[in-house]
Amino acid sequence: MEAEGPQGLSDLCLAQVCRSLDSLCSRRADGSMSLSWAPLFPQEMADQLLRKMATAGILNDTTVGIFRNCKELRLRRASIRCCPVSADAFCLALCPHRLQELDASWVPGGLTGADIVAGMASNLECRSSLQRLSLNGLRLDWESLEEDGGVRVGFSSLRGLRTLNLANTDLSDAALEDICTLPQLETLDISCSAVSNLTALLECKNTLRSLIAHRLRQLDMSPARLLFVLSQLHALKHLDFSNDHFAVDDNDGRDGDETVRQLLEGSPQVLPSLVSLDISGRKRVTEAAVRVFVEARSGLVFLGLLATGVSSCGVLSSQENLKVTGEANENQVCEALRRYRDRECFTREALVHLYNLTTDIDKPRPDMLQLVLSGMQSHPTSLHVHLVATACAFNLTTQDLAESMPVSLITSAVTQLLYAMKTFPGHQQVQKNCLLALCSDYILQDVPFDKYLAATLVINWLSSHEDLTLQRMAVAVISILVAKLSTEQTAQLSKDVFIMKQLLAIVQQKAMVGVVDSTLKFALSALWNLTDEMPAAARNFIECQGLELYEEVLENNIAEVEELQADLLEEDLLEHVLSLLQDSQVEVGVRYFAGGILAHLTSRPEAWTLEEELRTTILKQMHTSIMTWTQLEREMVSYRSFRPFCPLLQTRQPSGVQLWAVWAIHLVCSQNTSHYSGMLEREGMTELLMALAAHPDTHSDIKGLSETILGMVEQHQSHSGAYSNQTGPRNS
Repeated sequence: MEAEGPQGLSDLCLAQVCRSLDSLCSRRADGSMSLSWAPLFPQEMADQLLRKMATAGILNDTTVGIFRNCKELRLRRASIRCCPVSADAFCLALCPHRLQELDASWVPGGLTGADIVAGMASNLECRSSLQRLSLNGLRLDWESLEEDGGVRVGFSSLRGLRTLNLANTDLSDAALEDICTLPQLETLDISCSAVSNLTALLECKNTLRSLIAHRLRQLDMSPARLLFVLSQLHALKHLDFSNDHFAVDDNDGRDGDETVRQLLEGSPQVLPSLVSLDISGRKRVTEAAVRVFVEARSGLVFLGLLATGVSSCGVLSSQENLKVTGEANENQVCEALRRYRDRECFTREALVHLYNLTTDIDKPRPDMLQLVLSGMQSHPTSLHVHLVATACAFNLTTQDLAESMPVSLITSAVTQLLYAMKTFPGHQQVQKNCLLALCSDYILQDVPFDKYLAATLVINWLSSHEDLTLQRMAVAVISILVAKLSTEQTAQLSKDVFIMKQLLAIVQQKAMVGVVDSTLKFALSALWNLTDEMPAAARNFIECQGLELYEEVLENNIAEVEELQADLLEEDLLEHVLSLLQDSQVEVGVRYFAGGILAHLTSRPEAWTLEEELRTTILKQMHTSIMTWTQLEREMVSYRSFRPFCPLLQTRQPSGVQLWAVWAIHLVCSQNTSHYSGMLEREGMTELLMALAAHPDTHSDIKGLSETILGMVEQHQSHSGAYSNQTGPRNS
């Protein structure tokens, strides 16, 4: 793991350039961008800018136009991986540069391998300068390459090529023959391609050092012929002849497995320079054959044995310098995740074994978590990968493990979990895994991530699931997330009647059976925060029959919205609220919220439409009841502002109203002094509390609490190390 530190200055500058391209550029007649003024970039910086634009997702036909200026922006190592760049834009912007490396893997749209080869060959300098070329995932369209001056343009025109990646392409035998005439070819990747015969490799037997031939589905060679060709590759040090063990329709499987068996058991004079062999996924491998092979090659540094069933072979543990991919132990599984990041079949297999290894893990493993996230990022649409990866992510962040990892890593993990929830909305187990991981005090309270997106995803999940345990967790997560949103985000969320209905459905479900539990509490807490200073949300609450539910359970603050208070002035409703306030058997949390409603309604005598005797009784009982409340250890509610408390803290207010407001402020300040003391100062609350404490008519109970709050603020100002007590659904 890299240590956390400040972002590099050059990286910050490049990011700013990416954000400011519109203002820094003018437009050509064809719509492409051109830098209005460009200094002479250091060569490496031009490469970095292109890479930054690609990873930021802003590299396309329009923006790549800035690189047509190849005097100030000189590219050597270019990457347009996964970027929508057309053939015309590619030729105009990249072909004039004297490139040494080009990665055009998985470029969407119409850009073909033939376009790239022809474009590179059109630059005489590139014919000799280009050393590395990756066309992974592209259509080659080999037959479309035309003759240039009587000579057919092909890969062989790029005489400087040393490394060529043609995995996941329509590579043909004819194209392979052309490639193998390259005089300096050292590394060739033809995995998952359409080649059927490898005899052409004999043409580069003296230069080829690395051959990657994973899952050649159309390979049609006898084991004897294939082994003969491989045995002639005298310079070969790295051979990958692995296979997708999930595939059941491959014709090459049996012959390929037999070739591997013969290679393992054969003479060490076959491929004598070999130091790395990958045969993961092959089915006819035996421990005896592995033992013979390893003992005959003392220089071996890597052996791929994942999904072969023989990675626990005893001879492997005696080789100190040998790295192995397999499932026998943690090192083998992690090695597999590192090496097979781009291969879905092996990533999935390794994650299954990692899950078993991490089920009872008790030490933080940021290295493992990073490997899991890398696998998810490499296969964004794979349900198989995300199903296991989300379970691994939960194992690796559960309890207090996340707190010991870099915050940026946990942020990345949560972001990836939210992506999984959004990508696979109908898969119950993926959603469950993500929800379990999110249900953490530390993550919800202290880790920065998109809480608005998280809240909407969890609410949407809640609408289609009735598992009581998961429902409780989901509502708990929602209640905390809603309290963390900005005023603008809360307003946006509050406009959604669907969300209000979902939370009220939980309340109604509990009310019908007379259950008061944590699920109910969290649902009502979410409603409280959604309606806090949000008239539109409060109106939705009333229109969704929220008032009827108030006769059975109460924990909402629509009473703060003056234009809605008239809806609450019903004698039966208020008497029920008063009974909850007075009932010592009801938990303090419910009594607190009941008191809040009564405090707001009785604080405006001019708006009171019921009998004055009822108001007098309520005010008297409020003071008596509040003085019996015990201090809560866990954070029950959060406030974005104390402004609604201003009218309640006026010296003219009855003591019952004042006492509830002061008790509420004391509650949140004692639990999170660092957060709320600043809010008290900014919003002028300390002046109101001072005036209240100094007024001769203020009740002694209220004076005492006011002075305690002021003391907390003063102490926090003089001691910056005041503690902050965060809460959430999972403490252990």
